[in-house]
Amino acid sequence: MSGIGTLEELRTRLAAFAAERDWEQFHSPKNLSMALAAESGELLEHFRWLSEAQSLDLPEATREEVALEIADVLLFLVRLADRLGIDPLQAAARKLELNARKYPVAKSRGRATKYDRL
Repeated sequence: MSGIGTLEELRTRLAAFAAERDWEQFHSPKNLSMALAAESGELLEHFRWLSEAQSLDLPEATREEVALEIADVLLFLVRLADRLGIDPLQAAARKLELNARKYPVAKSRGRATKYDRL
């Protein structure tokens, strides 16, 4: 399988993958968001009970499993965005702008405090 160069290429390949299998009927936003949450949980399982240091230095086999879980999360997220007609890159850019206002550098640098408590 060849690589995917852009988010649009990924979206197109996912849509074709689902259409070829007649899965559009199952890919409602409700179902896709539930699948995304489930895959996120599977990603979390790899880090449960690890120290901060261990989470940064995964064994190669675990790192590969984590990579596949990250891929599952990304695939469901892109598919959900596609079904809702949301451009995830535009949404991410907008969210970064909002977060920059919520977390000004002068107040938030080096702090893990929620914006309403800065």
